[in-house]
Amino acid sequence: MSSLAVSEYQRIWTRAWIKSHPLRFSGIVLHLLLRTLFAIFWLAAGINKVSKEWLTSDILREIFLDRLTEMPPDAFAALFLQYFAIPLYIPVSWVITVGEILSGVGLLFGICTRPSAAISMFILFGFAIGGYYDASLIPFFILNAAFLYWPSGLWLGVDRRLHRRYPNSRWFT
Repeated sequence: MSSLAVSEYQRIWTRAWIKSHPLRFSGIVLHLLLRTLFAIFWLAAGINKVSKEWLTSDILREIFLDRLTEMPPDAFAALFLQYFAIPLYIPVSWVITVGEILSGVGLLFGICTRPSAAISMFILFGFAIGGYYDASLIPFFILNAAFLYWPSGLWLGVDRRLHRRYPNSRWFT
């Protein structure tokens, strides 16, 4: 991150900065709103999986087996499900559920925002590889790319305070 960006994120909530950069400020507010909504989505998904006992039951295995019947047997997604996801459905359900909760908390509070977005991207790639890819995932990938690219945790979040304390850490940029 350039020194200009580091010094600028500290001023974005001042009246002078907002007046001199109204379009950028609007984009930042929109980005933060989308980050919050995305975080709530991930948190709700993770909490739903915990409440439906995904971590201690074979629900995910049944979902994978059902999905397997809907795709060509020679498709990569079918092979992924047969040789990876179905045999390892318990650790996969833990990775998905814990990943959704961690990503949701990180994005919501702006703590380790970019690593949280990376976890989210990993989960989305897993969905896509597992045969759940359709056009509805494209906006999620685009949002994740934005969360990975821009330092929104420095705009609003715990990352801002942690970055001041640990300026060389990649976790809080």
